[in-house]
Amino acid sequence: MAHTTMLHIRVDEETKAQAGEALAAMGLSVSDAVRILLKRVVSEQAFPLELKVPNAKTREAMEEARAMMKARAARFGAGDDLLDDLEKARK
Repeated sequence: MAHTTMLHIRVDEETKAQAGEALAAMGLSVSDAVRILLKRVVSEQAFPLELKVPNAKTREAMEEARAMMKARAARFGAGDDLLDDLEKARK
């Protein structure tokens, strides 16, 4: 077995907890997931996910979502309002 080394990363507590839960449901630990990621980088000589710079519309939506999360507010007061808005957008 190869000699192992410790890797320290910084991530916010909520992300770590949520990722840990999701990975546990898959039978993996966070360490397992990081190991898999790094092994894929080595074997493929590339990042195993497609990374893109978001376009202006996507960046605007991301900023709106961040502001809504920070304010704990929603754009729509009820689910029906959201559905009505989606229907209008389809026309």
